[in-house]
Amino acid sequence: MIRPDDLDHCREAIRHGSLSFHAASKLLPAKVRDPALALYAFCRLADDEVDEGDYQAGAVFRLQDRLDAAYAGRPKNAPEDRAFAAIIEEFEMPRALPEALLEGLAWDAAGRDYHSLSDVRAYSARVASAVGAMMCVLMRVRDGDALARACDLGVAMQLTNIARDVGEDARMGRIYLPLDWLAEAGIDPLNFLREPLPDEAVRGMVKRLLAEADRLYRRSEAGINVLPLQARTGIWAARLIYAGIGGQLRRQGYDSISMRARTHGRQKLGWLMQAALRTGGSVVMPKSPVIYARPLDEVVFLVDATCRSAAQPSRTRAVLDVLAELRAREAEIGQNRPMA
Repeated sequence: MIRPDDLDHCREAIRHGSLSFHAASKLLPAKVRDPALALYAFCRLADDEVDEGDYQAGAVFRLQDRLDAAYAGRPKNAPEDRAFAAIIEEFEMPRALPEALLEGLAWDAAGRDYHSLSDVRAYSARVASAVGAMMCVLMRVRDGDALARACDLGVAMQLTNIARDVGEDARMGRIYLPLDWLAEAGIDPLNFLREPLPDEAVRGMVKRLLAEADRLYRRSEAGINVLPLQARTGIWAARLIYAGIGGQLRRQGYDSISMRARTHGRQKLGWLMQAALRTGGSVVMPKSPVIYARPLDEVVFLVDATCRSAAQPSRTRAVLDVLAELRAREAEIGQNRPMA
């Protein structure tokens, strides 16, 4: 399994880089928590390289190479890569899941626009629900209904992130709000990027995004309650902590431009306690009919790729297509760059 020194490195990376997941992970059983920390460390590394690097396209291409090497059993000599390769072998991780994450990161690098809420959900499926599906694999859960609800939770969390980061993203030249919402409000995207303002229309969009997240948080609860009993408290904690960010946004009037929604340690402790209470006795409760709700159209490919009983289509073709698009874009930029 994962080397102890590699696991220690991954644990430290998450402790400093993802406070919300680090808090929730403490409630997971060790057999899930340890590989989950390694998984999140690899995913966090991938996200940071694309998000913060000077050459985003190059970061995506390097990540594709690292993914190829990990699945070939020859990971790059780095703690996150070695730990992820161990996870692939131990849990038979479907390659389509990390490839979906890579595809979402490639969309970021290519500066893809999201014209509708469905487009935003499709992006969220790749950068968040893919991780939720991988978490299910770590819990040895391959049931399609449980996976659909895990994907609901991933989309809800990402919508919360987008709602929280509207101003920060705009200042970095990015818009993840559906562009058709901006058009309805008469807001020109370029003007918004030049001067993002927390006016009534923008705050209304943040409110709409959080309403969709809340709907999916509620749907996800039926799935949490069919997970292995020892793992439920940790996942409940993650659900409550992320939804708490949305609660803070509501308290600040849905303004995520002039201020950033932050939660503090006492709040997290309260949500951890709530998670423990919600788990208590849930093993004897009947299944909620919500567990059988149809998966979101945007996450069906993740559910199909993870179910043992279903064919496991590769995302390689889709990933190669978006990488080809990214290379073409980079070549065009290079041709238009003035000679020194």
